[in-house]
Amino acid sequence: MPPKAGPAEAGPEARHRSFGRRMLSSLKPRSVATQVFLLQLVIVLVLIVVAVVVLVFQDRNRAIQEAADRSLVAAESFANAPGTAEAMKSDDPTAELQPHAETVRKKTGVDYVVALSPYGFRWTHPDPDQIGKHVSTSYGAALGGEPHQTTFDSSLGKAVDSTVAVFDEKGDAVGLITVGVTVDKVSGVVQDQLPVLFAAGGTALLLTAAGSALVSGRLRRQTRGLGPVEMTRMYEHHDAVLHAVREGVIILDADGRLLLVNDEARRLLALPPEAEGRPVTGLGLSPDLAALLGSGQAATDEVFLAGDVLLAVNVRPVGPKGGSVATLRDTTELRTLAGRADVAGGRLQLLYEAGARIGTTLDVEHTAEELTEVAVPRFADFATVELVEPVLRGGEPTGASMEMRRIAAAGIRDDVPLYPVGRRMHYAPDNPVAVGMATGRPVLVARLAMADGWRAQNPERAREVIEYGIHSMISVPLQARGQLLGVVEFWRSEQDPFEPDDLSPAEELAARAAVCIDNARRYTREHITAVTLQRSLLPGVLPEMSALEVGHRYLPAQAGVGGDWYDVIPLPGARVALVVGDVVGHGLHAAATMGRLRTAVHNFAALDLPPDELLAHLDDLITRIDQDAAAEGNTEAITGATCLYAVYDPVSGRCVFARAGHPGPALVSPDGSVTFPEIPVAPPLGVGGGLPVETAEFRLAADSRLVLYTDGLVEARGRDIDTGLGMLKEALAHTDGTSPDETCRAVLDAMLRTRSSDDVALLVARTRLLDPEQVGEWEVPADPAAVPRIRAEATRRLESWGLGEAVFTMELILSELVTNAIRYGASPISLRLLRDGDSLICEVADGTSTSPHLRRAATTDEGGRGLFLVAQMSRRWGTRYTDRGKIIWAEQALDAGAAGDLSGLLLADLDL
Repeated sequence: MPPKAGPAEAGPEARHRSFGRRMLSSLKPRSVATQVFLLQLVIVLVLIVVAVVVLVFQDRNRAIQEAADRSLVAAESFANAPGTAEAMKSDDPTAELQPHAETVRKKTGVDYVVALSPYGFRWTHPDPDQIGKHVSTSYGAALGGEPHQTTFDSSLGKAVDSTVAVFDEKGDAVGLITVGVTVDKVSGVVQDQLPVLFAAGGTALLLTAAGSALVSGRLRRQTRGLGPVEMTRMYEHHDAVLHAVREGVIILDADGRLLLVNDEARRLLALPPEAEGRPVTGLGLSPDLAALLGSGQAATDEVFLAGDVLLAVNVRPVGPKGGSVATLRDTTELRTLAGRADVAGGRLQLLYEAGARIGTTLDVEHTAEELTEVAVPRFADFATVELVEPVLRGGEPTGASMEMRRIAAAGIRDDVPLYPVGRRMHYAPDNPVAVGMATGRPVLVARLAMADGWRAQNPERAREVIEYGIHSMISVPLQARGQLLGVVEFWRSEQDPFEPDDLSPAEELAARAAVCIDNARRYTREHITAVTLQRSLLPGVLPEMSALEVGHRYLPAQAGVGGDWYDVIPLPGARVALVVGDVVGHGLHAAATMGRLRTAVHNFAALDLPPDELLAHLDDLITRIDQDAAAEGNTEAITGATCLYAVYDPVSGRCVFARAGHPGPALVSPDGSVTFPEIPVAPPLGVGGGLPVETAEFRLAADSRLVLYTDGLVEARGRDIDTGLGMLKEALAHTDGTSPDETCRAVLDAMLRTRSSDDVALLVARTRLLDPEQVGEWEVPADPAAVPRIRAEATRRLESWGLGEAVFTMELILSELVTNAIRYGASPISLRLLRDGDSLICEVADGTSTSPHLRRAATTDEGGRGLFLVAQMSRRWGTRYTDRGKIIWAEQALDAGAAGDLSGLLLADLDL
């Protein structure tokens, strides 16, 4: 039977009009609940818009005020900062103020900080091209002391400018500071409060929806639910959703029987088609899972193994008559991803610890040890580090040789058959370690037993390593600034073999360690250079003297070189000068200054200056050094130095001390008692301001020990100087009968149990006295006729000493010196002969302070040759001044044949 014809509206146009009506009908609210909801929605949106508009206006006004306050505070702070007024009155205000203005601008976040002269010319500006140009803005009020603020529209938006004047100590305006801030930089309240506003709006919408839901529920109860068609459609929809979701759903009754199971749950549990209606315990599930599902008790993310699948099970009881709903989720892939996330997190934690623990010191070997300690056992079971030889000494790696030394190793056990620390390493070209060094890339050996190149290096050692259980290795070159410093190897025995993913953290560990090792290497090089310079400035081997037996020590500070120094200087008349000093500060500057002071002391000692005068000259020298450094703009100017200077005379046993800001000496008597002689202290060198230096004189018995030191020996962090002096006294009390060198060792062991934070200089001198039989003294009358008698007595004394071969030369020397003293000097006149080792010393003293001068006599001169002959026949000669006059001395070497030399000299002189 043919179909009936439809109405005319059933054509395409009618269908189009029907679709349009359905669309319009869907847009119209069909219920009271929907209408109420739309009305409330409009109200909430209007309130939000009004609130945003009000907030924007409030934020704009607040931003303008805050910009004005910020610019004013910045301007007044810069204007009132110490040194601003002096900089504006300097010869070049721009050079003084421009760096500070830019620093203030960057730190405070303002747009510009401009310093102006009182006439409006710019001294500073963020754009250097604007410096020196005139500003036409009115700033008369600011010059009068009142801050001037203006608000204007700039290219970056609305901005506020504040101008304040800078006054000097007289109250005169020396310049202006103007600071500008754009309003947009301080505007941000709207952005901060918009989330709160939107959250409030969202809450209002939720409340609106809740109210609509209540209205809708009320209406549903009044209409007694839906009709059969709507219920059927809803059931079909829910059934489609139930079987389409990728999560298993099981519904059970109170007796644990399956009422409903979707397709995903059937797949995950491998349930048979007729599973519905059967008890859950009879479906072949694992006992634990079946017990949980049948119990009907609530459970959350309980994990069970169903075949090869890990299931996360959630159970919730439902309905007044009992029953439950269980959901099943496949977590196998999620667990795999979680494991990978744990591995990635562990690697991040490893790199974090590496950044915190590697490079804590500037020591190359310690840094390498820190690398191995970080890697074991978190990343590897064993780790070893080798470095090229120049790096260990602070030198630059040349790359000419692949010879390296193993300097660090760590592992989970100590009996590993790897090469020990200290062994020299050389890798064959096909060894994986050598390949990595050549390419600069890490090399992974997942199976050492299959690595022919590695095993060929040392087959016996490789067999022991493999039998021990080490199965894989990663070798990473240590590179910094494009240079190969060494290599690090990571080994595994108990952990899983290394994988390609392990190369990245291994390379990152090596990169961080390489930078730290390179920094330590460069510090080592600079430290060795500084220590070498300082030790070259200190005395090497002290001279052997009959007056003293000397022991000495110098220990550099933990932080580097310093300015402590000591010296022993022979003086005429068998005397000896002992010096200990300390330049304030550390580093090359202090060491270089110490060298200058030591040279100056030698020069002043050559003039035989008394201790107080010598220290006064050193004070002038330090002051000049400071002045020169200040003139050159050197910020490392010396802030002072200390010095102790002593002169010991072995003939009389007298010792004269003078000190400037330096700790006094310790004196160990022959009986072992320890005292600290009272010596007047002058201000440190360079800060004394020309104040006089006082001296103290003591007579020291033979076999006394004089201990001179710097403050680093007795002062330390947490220990004052009185405690240090007590410790020094106790240490010296236990050194009875020891040599000066042994005394130095005992004192340092007792005083410095750890490395000192300051450098230490220690000088111990054991005193000796010349045998009176080695000294001859005569009073000389002021009569030329007494010269033959004095010469004869001196000759007999020389012969009694067994020095007959030196008689002729000494007769000439003392005759000339005594005759000159009688002719040109004043009473009292005395002669003294000293025999000191291989030297014979002649000293003639008189009561005048005039000093003779050496000159070469002309051929027509009748005199003037005596002092010249004395100088020629003596090893050295000179003049020293005393409080009673002067002493002219000449020292003759006993191992020189003077007579023959004198004959030749006289003949040569006669030929002139």
